[in-house]
Amino acid sequence: MSRERREKSITLCLIVLLILVDQLSKFFVHFALNGLPQRSFPIIKNFFHLTLVQNKGTAFGLLRNQSFFFILVSFVAVILISHFLFFRKEKNKRLRIPLCLILAGAAGNLIDRLTFGFVIDFLDFRIWPVFNFADSFICVGVGLIVLQVFHANQCQARFGRTKTRR
Repeated sequence: MSRERREKSITLCLIVLLILVDQLSKFFVHFALNGLPQRSFPIIKNFFHLTLVQNKGTAFGLLRNQSFFFILVSFVAVILISHFLFFRKEKNKRLRIPLCLILAGAAGNLIDRLTFGFVIDFLDFRIWPVFNFADSFICVGVGLIVLQVFHANQCQARFGRTKTRR
């Protein structure tokens, strides 16, 4: 197997694994809380609960009742990121993990929207809106990209050029 083919296989396996983590966790919590919205189970009292929420908005419940728009945006994101990861010749390998996270998060929430008409959220830290693993994957992926851009800008400011791609 060629190196490129092996890298694509690993990338695909990572994306599938992340989607499975998201979907299986939602299934487990939905089952454990009898599918009752707003039902909460304390894991660490007054700090971390499993709270079942039917989210019709974006991450953390923002922009509610825009289902068609979010389905469209998620679908386009999945297609564009997939194209970048699997079909584009020139690749920045440092973007692979962040893009896998964003793709898996977008796909996980897209599956929910297409299946239920809403996204299942359940991670409740009491001081933050309830969210799920897909939301976390998206936020971490975007955060990693921001850090990479910041690092590249620091290198450019310090050395007058960016580091070479690997």
